[in-house]
Amino acid sequence: MSEEVQEKVEEWVPTKNPWLISAPLMLAMFMFVLDETISNVALPFMAGTFSVAHNESTWVLTSYLIASGLIIPSVDFLCKKFGRINYYMFSLALFTISSVLCGISQSLPQMIISRFLQGIGGGALLPLSQSIMLESFPKEDRGRAMALFGFGIVMGPILGPVVGGWITDNWSWPFIYFINLPFGVFALFISKLLLEESPYGKKVEGIKLDHWGFTFLVFWIVTLQVVLDKGNDADWFGSTWICWMTAISVISCVAFFVSQVKNKENSLIDLSIMKDRNFFFGTVIQIVLMAVLLASAAILPSMLQRLMGYTSFLSGLSMMPRGAGCLTGIIASAILANKMSERAMVMFGLFAIGCGGLLFGQLNLQIALVDIALPNYLFGVGLTFAMVPIINLSMITLSNSQLTNAAGVQNMLKNIGGAVGTSLVTTLISRFSQKHQMMLVGYLRDTNQAFVDRVSAYAQSLTPITVDPASAHYAAQGLIYKQLNLQSALWAYIDTFRIFAAASFVIIPLLLLMKSVRSLKKEGALEE
Repeated sequence: MSEEVQEKVEEWVPTKNPWLISAPLMLAMFMFVLDETISNVALPFMAGTFSVAHNESTWVLTSYLIASGLIIPSVDFLCKKFGRINYYMFSLALFTISSVLCGISQSLPQMIISRFLQGIGGGALLPLSQSIMLESFPKEDRGRAMALFGFGIVMGPILGPVVGGWITDNWSWPFIYFINLPFGVFALFISKLLLEESPYGKKVEGIKLDHWGFTFLVFWIVTLQVVLDKGNDADWFGSTWICWMTAISVISCVAFFVSQVKNKENSLIDLSIMKDRNFFFGTVIQIVLMAVLLASAAILPSMLQRLMGYTSFLSGLSMMPRGAGCLTGIIASAILANKMSERAMVMFGLFAIGCGGLLFGQLNLQIALVDIALPNYLFGVGLTFAMVPIINLSMITLSNSQLTNAAGVQNMLKNIGGAVGTSLVTTLISRFSQKHQMMLVGYLRDTNQAFVDRVSAYAQSLTPITVDPASAHYAAQGLIYKQLNLQSALWAYIDTFRIFAAASFVIIPLLLLMKSVRSLKKEGALEE
């Protein structure tokens, strides 16, 4: 493409108002990210409906993540093959239809297949919505556009457990999928009216699929997700099949990236964008942020249900202060957009997340729902302040023609980061719980006067309802051991939240390696 033609392509703007164009894109993206977590609190009910064990029901989550992980890196190729708007409309339709199939599933295999199809359709919605929004706005307005986009990304996983818990408790779990039907049909209708194809989003003749690259991608993503999802149950590398699956995943991962570097013409993804400093470090930061976002959204409701007996709805409701923090963050970041640099805003956001993690590390079993409001609120403020500017800052130095590929690569890596984070915290909680149990059990001995006094007090209170003093004594020891298990689990959650804080603090220096918008303007890399 000549420089003159390239310049004309880069100057393309849609005929309709970009804020109107954002409406169907935001709705489609929000449905996808909402469905990443909306099923979490409904898994016990699904397991009962399908008459399967709880660990088998987690394939409902795994199949969705595998499918979206497979399709995201292929988005750029599929857009060139079919045209971006055509592919976007197909993905939205497939996501909507698959949501209905999920709701009417009568067995676990049907549910897994339906969720896989839903992930195939939904996986493309996030990078396509991001790239279309970015190209629809001039560069000076992309910060505000990405503020709206980042707000949706953060709020979706937060509202998922709340919406899912309320629907499950008041209606039935199939309706967590049926609600996508009216919104999906509406999004299709307004997308048809508002969206228009850009010059670099049109169908490209003669495009060929990188068969080897796609094969390596399938083996990599599928085996990785299975290892992450089932590794903790199988004792990780203590299991032979986990070792084999890990080896296949690592080899396939290396082979995939090697094939993408060597295949210059028909590669699934263009890795040359990783040479861009802002894109590279911005993507690394977003990977950690996504891991913290999804992992914390998964374990907080789990902690409240497991340790404190909260219902599905109440445990989901615990995430609402995070939503309020996100709303505060989006308003504050909009006000401060012209007064603070993007890097300063991201630094503040990461610091707020770290402080929230440290406050979560002060919890105990006597807390009320209101006691987790402040750390959750800080998480919400921090996620918005960090996620919104970093999306724009990581893409600001790329040309419009690179945006679809860049969004696909970035969201693929963020998706993997979220999966790794969610799996890692499950393992950490299990291992930390065992560690603290071993530490605490040493205090349950007759040489510890506090233990002897507590057993005696419990035994006296239980004597009237037991057969003899010996039974009361053993029952008292059982009560104390139950408390020990609860405290061990609580400390495991506390340690995990502190790791979230440490991860947020550690990646702050990476921002110093990125160029700010102000410095790029001084260098002439951006227009004033």
